[in-house]
Amino acid sequence: MGTVPESKGIMRITAVETEKLKLISEGCNLKAKEEKLVSKDIIGEVFKTHHAIQTLDKTISNLEMELAAARAEQESLLSGSPLSTDVSRAKSSRKRKYLMVIGINTAFSSRKRRDSVRATWMPQGEKRKKMEDEKGIIVRFVIGHSATTGGILDRAIEAENKKHRDFLRLDHVEGYLELSAKTKIYFATAVALWDADFYVKVDDDVHVNIATLGETLVRHRKKPRVYIGCMKSGPVLSQKGLRYHEPEHWKFGETGNKYFRHATGQLYAISKDLATYISINQHVLHKYANEDVSLGSWFIGLDVVHIDDRRLCCGTPPDCEWKAQAGNICVASFDWSCSGICRSAYRIKEVHQKCREGENALWTATF
Repeated sequence: MGTVPESKGIMRITAVETEKLKLISEGCNLKAKEEKLVSKDIIGEVFKTHHAIQTLDKTISNLEMELAAARAEQESLLSGSPLSTDVSRAKSSRKRKYLMVIGINTAFSSRKRRDSVRATWMPQGEKRKKMEDEKGIIVRFVIGHSATTGGILDRAIEAENKKHRDFLRLDHVEGYLELSAKTKIYFATAVALWDADFYVKVDDDVHVNIATLGETLVRHRKKPRVYIGCMKSGPVLSQKGLRYHEPEHWKFGETGNKYFRHATGQLYAISKDLATYISINQHVLHKYANEDVSLGSWFIGLDVVHIDDRRLCCGTPPDCEWKAQAGNICVASFDWSCSGICRSAYRIKEVHQKCREGENALWTATF
């Protein structure tokens, strides 16, 4: 019989030693669990702190914007600009909060268009006052002054305003190539006069359903920095002589490139914080040839929520008519081929008859 060789280098662990190792192992596991819990607590506190800092940043930003708006209003009062009389007249209106301010962009030569809007979708007289008081909706035709202040064109607007009391006069010289500047001044003036959730710009050859517009905007009331419209990205036209020629086409890259996404100019809306941003920075915001492109460019680099809503750019009948019959009322209707309703002074009545919201829609709507 052979002998069992002695084991070399093999350790024999006794029962006592096994128990010791078990206790050490459990201690390590317990320590690891405690470390994980502490780590989770630290991460949770970091997230809470980060959220608190973000909230504080937003609060400070809002306060800064409100302070800047107040300073801008004070400067306009001290300078004695045309805005001053509007501000003093609207001081009482600033005590209340409005849903929206609708500025209808118009020109000296557009009297027939204005009358057609008054005869269709824009309430008149006591109804307009009721709309302001009960629904918090301001609607005004927006126009500046002529190159010769106090001339025949300005006197005609003053006479028209004396009759209808529905103009917002800007400290701005009118001109088609000055639409980007006019847009900046409109938002700056409107945000100084009325404290509203939204500020809307619409052309005077577009049909609007006011209640449907209000209901659309209300859905986005709680969102910060909102930019609402029919978003598009058209070609940058470098060829001179074309209607929408872009003199600064080289800034957008190679020939054939498209613009960044922006709302079409017939109708769009922005929230108060964006209108205030424009007011504060109006002197350094660059103006491109096309007003809707300019507005879109001002928001690049900002944390802005773009809302693309196709009901803001329906076609004229039969398009908006079919949608109305299906219960999907359009916010705005116009002809793309004319960048507004073709021959709007004569056709907007037909569009209103076929595409309007209910007669009592505005008065029964809750915003």
